[in-house]
Order: sequence, then structure tokens, then C-alpha cells
Amino acid sequence: MSNNVVVLGSINVDTTYHVDRFPQPGETISAVSKSSAPGGKGANQAVAAARSGAKTAFIGAVGSDKEGAYMLESLADDHIDTRHIMTDKLHGTGSAAITLDANGQNDIMVYGGANQAMTTDVLAGIDDVLEDADFLISQFETPQEVALDAFKQAKKYGVTTLLNPAPAHEILPELLKYTDVITPNESECALLTGIEITDEESMLKSADYFRERGVKHLLITLDSKGVFYSTPTAHGLVPAFKVKAVDTTAAGDTFLGALSSQLEKDLSNVDKALVYAQRASSLTVQQMGAMPSIPNHDAVIKALAEN
Repeated sequence: MSNNVVVLGSINVDTTYHVDRFPQPGETISAVSKSSAPGGKGANQAVAAARSGAKTAFIGAVGSDKEGAYMLESLADDHIDTRHIMTDKLHGTGSAAITLDANGQNDIMVYGGANQAMTTDVLAGIDDVLEDADFLISQFETPQEVALDAFKQAKKYGVTTLLNPAPAHEILPELLKYTDVITPNESECALLTGIEITDEESMLKSADYFRERGVKHLLITLDSKGVFYSTPTAHGLVPAFKVKAVDTTAAGDTFLGALSSQLEKDLSNVDKALVYAQRASSLTVQQMGAMPSIPNHDAVIKALAEN
């Protein structure tokens, strides 16, 4: 299958500082090495979708700087439609400073730049990509007001909307009414609902919380434990693949982008699509860097065959 996916989201240049351990408050430590690569949650998700075979378009903003030109070129290299990425002459391209320890865990500081300055002006003329789209994905590294307007427009064309509420903070109630699928991790889910994720019962209560607010489908990523899903007709846990992680930076983004490339619009194949997405994510965490570590479809299929 080959889905049409539109991503509304952030575009960053990531700079990663490799350290043996995280510093304590007030402590200065030396980085083992430093590297830079294209990234941003939106861009990572779009690349993951494209590399898994989805026809992918992007809605976003970059600055009128060399980083912006670099990111446009990087996305185009993955055959992503960049026509709806506007150039902001007042704000720089988004960036992220990532600290990565020897165990593959990370801390991330993000400068929003053109991402956070985005307005609904960026949505002008997006009908040409929405009319053929299967999924529209957005996150919280760009303003929720823009996502809300985009989700409203998507509904006119019967597009399934996916909301990745990361970084987690209070959600506009109206945005949930236009969201078909919400995909928090367990800590984000607890922050948004006030329900601590401890067992299946707490996850089902979380699903009820979102369903009462208009979201029919919940996917909770549970790190090494897998992914819990709840739809109006079924729920379950899809286990994760056991691998040695060296860099978890783009794990969640790879999961969501890969998922959107395989999922049926009505989520009728959710189990199978989740297995594919989990395998793609498991390959990502075994490589260094965000976008450079995202696998293509053939690599995922080969890895699945090995299991």
C-alpha cells in the first residue's frame, strides 16, 4: 500500500553533544564529540513516512538563512513536497541542542524560531495536498491554533488526523474535537489526562478521557514495553522489539511517520501497522543521529523477516 501523508510541523537543525553522562546542576563537563544533522519532530516524521513509501507533503516554515536552505534541500532529497514550506524573514530556522549520554538517553533544548512564529498564513492554498491525503499529522513544536485550522480543513476532505502531543502541555479543547488519533507516550498521556499509566485499566481510562473529548483512537507508546492501542471496537498491547539502543532521539518520530505510511484510514489494520512502525523505530535507535538514522521500507521489511 502507499498512503498520501501530509505533515504540519517543525523543522530544526539538530546539534548533538555526545557525553558519557549528563551534567549535574551547575556542573561543567566535556563532550566526547559533536555532530549536526537535519531534524525537528515534523521533519523527522515526514522523512519516516516518505522512506516507508508514503507520498509525503510538508507544511511548515524556515528562516531566510543557510539552515533553512539546508533543510529544504534535505527534505527534497527524500522526495517530500516542500511547496507549502514558507520562508520567515523575521525569525531564524528552528534548532535543537541535544545532549546524548553513553546509554543512548537524551535531553533536548529546542529553539522554536520560525516554527513557533508560524501563523495560519502558512495554510494558504493547502487544498491541493489535502484533497488527496489519507493522513494529516501535527505536533506541538508549532502553534496549536495552526494545527486546529489545518485539522478543520482536513475534515472537509475526509482526511484522518493524527495529533502527536509532544512536547506535552494543555491542549485546545476544540483541537481534540477534530483529532481522530492521538499518540502520546506514557508520561505525556499522564500529564494530559491526570491519569498515571500503571496498567491496562489506567490506559483504558485514558482512552475514555480522550473519547469523551472527541478523539476516537488512542495510541500510547510505552518505550521498551511496546504500544497500547484503543479504538471504539478493540484494544491491545503490541510488544516492542528488543534491541540495544544507542540514540533514542528520533524513535517516536520514526514510529509515527512509519505508522502513517502503513495504516488504513479506519485503523482496521492497526495491529499490523503497529508492528511495522515498532520495527522501524527499533532500527532507528540502533543508529546515531535523528533524521540520518530513519530506515527505508526495504530495511524495515528485511528486519521483520529476520524476526
